[in-house]
Amino acid sequence: MPSTVIDHFSYDADNEILIITFLSGNVYAYKDVPEKVYKLMKASRSKGKYFNHVIKDNYTFERLSDRD
Repeated sequence: MPSTVIDHFSYDADNEILIITFLSGNVYAYKDVPEKVYKLMKASRSKGKYFNHVIKDNYTFERLSDRD
């Protein structure tokens, strides 16, 4: 899963939360993300582009941690 911005991501299907760890070290939880959106991101050739176009401005998020 090489990406220029995303290190890795996971999905909590029970709560519809997408957790993304960026290469910067910042970790965010995106809420109310349908499983279909997660699966499409997983299958996407460019995770960063998919994130920017589909997730970034469309779901509320919480910052879980950041690099100090």
